[in-house]
Amino acid sequence: MTSRPRAAVVFGSGLLMVAMVASTVTGAGLPVGTALREIFSALPFVGSAGLDPLESGILWDIRFPRVVLSCLVGATLGLCGCAYQGSFRNPLVDPYLLGSAAGAGLGATLAIVYAPGGRDWPVDLLPIAAFVGSLSAVGLSYMVGQSAIRQGARGDSSVLVLAGIAVGSFFTAIQTLVQQQGNDNFRRVYAWLLGGLVTSGWTDVALLLPYVVVVSVIIIGCARHLDVLAVGDDEARTLGVNPERVRFVVVIVASLGTAAAVSVSGLIGFVGLVVPHVVRLLFGTAHRISLPASALFGAALLALADLCARTILSPAELPIGVVTAFFGAPFFAMLLIKRTRP
Repeated sequence: MTSRPRAAVVFGSGLLMVAMVASTVTGAGLPVGTALREIFSALPFVGSAGLDPLESGILWDIRFPRVVLSCLVGATLGLCGCAYQGSFRNPLVDPYLLGSAAGAGLGATLAIVYAPGGRDWPVDLLPIAAFVGSLSAVGLSYMVGQSAIRQGARGDSSVLVLAGIAVGSFFTAIQTLVQQQGNDNFRRVYAWLLGGLVTSGWTDVALLLPYVVVVSVIIIGCARHLDVLAVGDDEARTLGVNPERVRFVVVIVASLGTAAAVSVSGLIGFVGLVVPHVVRLLFGTAHRISLPASALFGAALLALADLCARTILSPAELPIGVVTAFFGAPFFAMLLIKRTRP
């Protein structure tokens, strides 16, 4: 392992560990020192904190599952954002700007409103509905963008982003219409739309983990092909890579990952846009580095964002999507200004 990949893994892993510990020990109902001692009680010469059953339940059944879930969601969004950007050779693309998250949101909203018992079925309906919606939105965005380019529109990147925004807005409008018919499920849909990680113990973690593993293995396995795509489709073909096939696989898998994350966390924006840019700035553009590093940094970012959401207005709680948008929107504005500057 060369110095740059090693630095990415070490720095990302260290940041993730710090974020997980800080998020786990901070919160109402349990002193920070007591929680920290309980976490490190497995180390030699560190005695148990002696938590009572209530305190132990707060730490291990409420806080820690939420931290793990936030890390899984952040890792998935960061990884999928990096994969989308590499696949379309467009640094402005992320699961939200391409319409993927809006489509997943519509699919999940339909499942919540019209099939509220879907999570009790033999196969959980929520991630399936989110995946179908996500894939529909991405496909429609791509078709609209390609149609505009064939008609003479300039700037492939900008056209694709604008198509994604248009499709995302359309899907969001349908979603709002469905919400108004949600009746007793409206509160659940509303809280979910703002991006909330209120988990039922380890249930959501167990639901999301298999998707994260499969998506991560496939996308990281495509790292070399994404590097080849960066030189252009014609050059990729001369090097023996089928760009259409690679792009199809990556988009399908990244849409699945986005849908799975959205189905358990709601709409949490800008992670898939901000994290890959920071990673490329620090460690370069090679996807064998940027893909796993985006997963690590995305996990750390969302764990810290969730910590802010729980503590800024304590005892009240902000939706985590508000926190990520607060920092991500100015970042996107600066990025857009930099790219459009002559």
